[in-house]
Amino acid sequence: MREYLLTLCITAAVTYLLTGPVRKFAIVAGAMPEIRARDVHREPTPRLGGIAMFFGLCAGLLVADHLANLSTVFENSNEPRALLSGAALIWLIGVLDDKFEIDALIKLGGQMIAAGVMVMQGLTILWLPIPGVGSVALTQWQGTLLTVALVVITINAVNFVDGLDGLAAGMVCIASAAFFLYAYRVWVSYGIEAAAPATLFSAILMGMCLGFLPHNMHPARIFMGDSGSMLIGLVLAAGAISITGQVDPDALKLFAGSEKAAVHQTVPVYIPLLLPLTIIAIPAADLVLAIVRRTWRGQSPFAADRGHLHHRLLEIGHSHSRAVLIMYFWSALIAFGALAYSVNSASMWIVLGIVFLSAIGLALLLLPRFTPRTPRWAQAFVPPRYRRPAAVSEPAAATPQAPGGEDEAEPRTPVAAGAARVNGATALGARSRFLDRRNAGSSR
Repeated sequence: MREYLLTLCITAAVTYLLTGPVRKFAIVAGAMPEIRARDVHREPTPRLGGIAMFFGLCAGLLVADHLANLSTVFENSNEPRALLSGAALIWLIGVLDDKFEIDALIKLGGQMIAAGVMVMQGLTILWLPIPGVGSVALTQWQGTLLTVALVVITINAVNFVDGLDGLAAGMVCIASAAFFLYAYRVWVSYGIEAAAPATLFSAILMGMCLGFLPHNMHPARIFMGDSGSMLIGLVLAAGAISITGQVDPDALKLFAGSEKAAVHQTVPVYIPLLLPLTIIAIPAADLVLAIVRRTWRGQSPFAADRGHLHHRLLEIGHSHSRAVLIMYFWSALIAFGALAYSVNSASMWIVLGIVFLSAIGLALLLLPRFTPRTPRWAQAFVPPRYRRPAAVSEPAAATPQAPGGEDEAEPRTPVAAGAARVNGATALGARSRFLDRRNAGSSR
């Protein structure tokens, strides 16, 4: 665990430290497009944040290769090199798109090529765990097509949800955290070495997102762009493919009692046919709704609009930060709820807890005007917008009530009292000058 934490911290540190220089480079390079109709931000913001995230990925893999326990992942598997090859290709396509706005079909072709490069180097789905049946072996063509489809779906799901400051990075970080816990449990508790690459990928992905988030939280100083959103989507898909299609349920049945029981242990986190899409259920649902909505209108499925889930949260009255936190909540509920259910699917308390938290989430959706307040003891740890307003000091004595007035005199602040004194002096001076002129006229 210590080596994973070290890899995570170094990845996060490299990503964080490089994001500032990358922001300056993006401004100089002109990767700062004008505001579009579908955009939420008010000012042009530089992109290309994926450059820092990619170098964070490279740093994490380099450090892991020199650690005693994690170096065995590189010796016994070609998956880290396959991930790096596919990530470099998809990153280059994203950088070009952030600068020159390339066509959507070209990006789709690049995503398929990147997935194919990983398949050629061994990162592919070999079998499917199906409840009640067991593990079903796939032919080479079936595994290739399913792997490419899963990579493309995951990349576009993450890319579609990247519409608010800090949303995509935070949701992928939550998903990778749940993924890491599951993969680490399969490797360490069950001793299945095939889960080691997925565990490493998840730790590095968390570091990439955590290092970039401080620069990307609202108001964002830089966007990750397609170079970042497609990159983290590919890394998430690579980890899912590694553990879902490489870990044999026959190895789990030694602990579960039978192969079918082992498959049932795997299913709560990886739905049989959709595989790890439960981890990114919110982005995947947003992707499906976007395709249906645009096709119904006669538009291209890749045509951008303002109909995504985060846009709808803003339309019903939620603030930018609250919309992001609500999306975080639902992502964490689905990801960690599935993880808890996979650990102990017989516990009714887990199901009841998920139902209770779902009710809380629905209440938050229906209360867009509710303003959360942080307790006073925790105000030093939250942004200023979540702190309680400071009490306004009242003057020692209230202003006397005007003769004949019905309402009580309102207390005045020092600024208001000073303004009242100035206004009173002005009025007295004007009256004095009027009396002087009248007396002068009567004397003449």
